[in-house]
Amino acid sequence: MAYALQVTQEPTYLHFVVTGQNSKETILGYVEEINQECAARKCFRVLIEERLDGPRLSIMDVFELVQNVTCKARGLYKAIAYVDVNSVSNTMKFAEDACVNRSLPIAVFPTVSDAEKWLKSKE
Repeated sequence: MAYALQVTQEPTYLHFVVTGQNSKETILGYVEEINQECAARKCFRVLIEERLDGPRLSIMDVFELVQNVTCKARGLYKAIAYVDVNSVSNTMKFAEDACVNRSLPIAVFPTVSDAEKWLKSKE
């Protein structure tokens, strides 16, 4: 689980930037760290900017992650804007749909700017 997580407090949300190797373990680790940081700061509106290197995960891996992550985060967040700067397919749209179907208020965006605009519209 080799990753680094940087957090910036914005006026109405937390902006997380995660770097490192792309793996299920990395994603589970940084999501847990984000959950803890949000609880500590009592801020449940977030922008996650994922900058992980390496091969993209399979649809099955993404589905397993969604199942694991949503059960821990359901009811906790008001809005999650998610940007995977290395996304190369429709996998993130699948992940978004699967999370929304499990009552997680998440939207996936191609750019940080688009994600910020959406978060501001949710204030």
